[in-house]
Amino acid sequence: MYGFEALTFNAKDGYLEALVRGYRSGLLTAGDYNNLCQCDSLDDIKLHLGTTDYGNFLQNEPSPLQVSTIVEKCTQKLVEEFRHMRCQASEPLATFLDYLTYGYMIDNVVLIVTGTLHERDVQDLLQKCHPLGMFDSIETLAVAQNMRELYRLVLVDSPLAPYFSDCIRSEDLDEMNIEIMRNTLYKAYFEDFCQFCQKLGGTTAEWMTDMLTFQADRRTINLTINSMGTELTRDDRKKLYPAVGLLYPQGQQGLAASEDYDQVRAVLENYSQYQTIYSKMGFGETPLLDKAFYEEEVRRSIGSLDLQFHYGVFYAYLCMREQEIRNLMWVSECVQQDQKARIYDGIVYIF
Repeated sequence: MYGFEALTFNAKDGYLEALVRGYRSGLLTAGDYNNLCQCDSLDDIKLHLGTTDYGNFLQNEPSPLQVSTIVEKCTQKLVEEFRHMRCQASEPLATFLDYLTYGYMIDNVVLIVTGTLHERDVQDLLQKCHPLGMFDSIETLAVAQNMRELYRLVLVDSPLAPYFSDCIRSEDLDEMNIEIMRNTLYKAYFEDFCQFCQKLGGTTAEWMTDMLTFQADRRTINLTINSMGTELTRDDRKKLYPAVGLLYPQGQQGLAASEDYDQVRAVLENYSQYQTIYSKMGFGETPLLDKAFYEEEVRRSIGSLDLQFHYGVFYAYLCMREQEIRNLMWVSECVQQDQKARIYDGIVYIF
């Protein structure tokens, strides 16, 4: 389909694919969430999670338990599993798994640069960074005064260096330029990752191209909505859209000219694949749209498990585990704030 040789699986690849499918069986089910929604305190949530594959991962945490602690420990479990797979992986799977961490790196860079702009303590910011997005020079991000210094002092030796060339043109590190930097980096990342996956060939290329197409379109839609009413021009938007996805290029041209939700929705109505997404646009509420994106991401991720001998299962598993952590954070927040009437609204069921 893509003109490349299909990926050849070796014994170690097969072992790791079986391992991640085993991890998948430990994801929380609808029954688990129903039990969690009946909890009256975070300690009750701790007790129920102890009966799942999470085990006693919270047993040494003192009461009263905090939502941030639950999220941190769940993330730590995910990171340990991912790093175990990365240590066992040989090429090209090792490089594929490295690509999965680049998005976290981009978010960490933006977090620290933005926090520094608002005079936040660097150590506090580092604690909020995702562990999968850490790299050696990340602590020195705070010393950069402009984009050129950010690249020259820090990012030139990081995996993000190839994506940063289009960011250097902007000197100032203000909020607008930081957001432009985030979207420029993601644009280059999606384009590069998609090319890498297509070179792998076979089922990996087919499934990953479909998934990255969705993720690129998702970022395009969110960028359009979030930039409404800002000083970002139509041409500025177009430059930040990834050159991949179903919306590229005709849909992106329509989105670049959109000034409200109705115009965005009108563009998306031309793409039946996003019917669930644009049906939420009529409400004009970002949380509903975000949930629709998460539900679509989970639906596609589950579909990867029906296929054999491809690297997409690693990406899909990471997506599903991240969604599970978001679910647990939502449930825990609702329980802690005594908002149990809203508890089912934010859950995206996986199994």
